[in-house]
Amino acid sequence: MPDALPAFRYHPDPLTSGSIVSSDLACRCCGRTRGYIYTGPVYAEEELNEALCPWCIADGSAAERFQAHFVDPGGVGDYGSWEAVPSSVVDHVAQRTPGFTGWQQERWWTHCGDAAAFLGLAGRAELVAAWAGAVPSIRADSQLAESDWPAYFAALDRTQGPTAYVFQCLRCRALGGYSDCH
Repeated sequence: MPDALPAFRYHPDPLTSGSIVSSDLACRCCGRTRGYIYTGPVYAEEELNEALCPWCIADGSAAERFQAHFVDPGGVGDYGSWEAVPSSVVDHVAQRTPGFTGWQQERWWTHCGDAAAFLGLAGRAELVAAWAGAVPSIRADSQLAESDWPAYFAALDRTQGPTAYVFQCLRCRALGGYSDCH
């Protein structure tokens, strides 16, 4: 039976997002087999794909031991209308939060002076069904002409580009995010 996953403030459901999966692999940091392994991006000198457990990410030991980031610190906030956040928040997201895989360089939405919680990847169907509140933010971030937005929005797809990345502010609960494609 796998251990209960640690809680991640900025990525509350990494199983649903696919950043963490069930696995019988041992962690390269702690050496333990705990039932889960991280599958998201790792920015480090060593190749660490599917090599780290969620606990070593949560406690910072993987970041410290391998000088690793799981989110590019330069991608946390400060994108046009996104708010810059304190370096302590950037460090927490980059070093103690499971990242996610995007088509291009991932970015982390910020709001109300904090990083937001990553909820998941979305296409038009997911946005309409569950995350409609994120559409204005995604629309604004796209910087598309008003006439180009309807076709782009209709083309959004969770599994093939263009794809939206949805976040929720931890303070005011607003939804937001961005989209990209390959």
